[in-house]
Amino acid sequence: MDASTLQRYGDELYQALVHREPVAPLTEREPGITIDDAYQIQLRMIQHRLDAGERVVGKKIGVTSKVVMDMLGVNQPDFGHLLSGMAYDEGQPISVGSLIAPRAEAEVAFILARNLEGPGVTAADVLRATDCVMPCFEIVDSRIRDWKIRIQDTVADNASCGVFTLGGVRRSPRDLDLALAGMVLEKNGEVISTSTGASVQGSPVNAVAWLANTLGRLGIALKAGDVILSGSQSPLVPVVAGDSLHCSVGGLGSASVRFVA
Repeated sequence: MDASTLQRYGDELYQALVHREPVAPLTEREPGITIDDAYQIQLRMIQHRLDAGERVVGKKIGVTSKVVMDMLGVNQPDFGHLLSGMAYDEGQPISVGSLIAPRAEAEVAFILARNLEGPGVTAADVLRATDCVMPCFEIVDSRIRDWKIRIQDTVADNASCGVFTLGGVRRSPRDLDLALAGMVLEKNGEVISTSTGASVQGSPVNAVAWLANTLGRLGIALKAGDVILSGSQSPLVPVVAGDSLHCSVGGLGSASVRFVA
């Protein structure tokens, strides 16, 4: 795909974000689009946000479960950029009107204490480089109409990033086994899913190692202070105004989020 076409799609997705008006799937309009093309479109979309005054505060990992990989026909995760305008404090209500078709995911966030650069990063390296972990919610959103996405669509759309909120409890990942830690997700007081960290690449730590190594091959390092969302441990949960979600992770703590019009 030529540079002008990549830029045009990046511009289109940014306008879809700003105006909250979804667009037709890129894969329907460009059957030959590659994942590399999609990451170039993602960068163009992100640059618009940086030019508007936001800053990159971390990364998110998506497509971490086998079910989603099979659905999208891929064998590895993807990633997107977290920006300052996406961050909500716990307890701060999230307006569904600021999004298009929001769906919530419960997961574990990592805050890095020092830089982490691949290739060659191991799970042990991730543990040493991490300051703390905490339960969190990512509210994913798709600028692609009706969530009709293939892997190229979601990558181009910044891995379907919407907004995120971090739980208030922080612990060292060296103090618990994140692969075995159980997560319970409740919606409006009703339990809707249970899982363990092993559902994310065998452990959320492995997912972060994958990200560091993938970025390292592109000459990009994860930075001290970065927030890393390690991948959903719950189903995608559609949300509307009035909904509230609560997740608890054994040995780690809990996070909550609520939605308004």
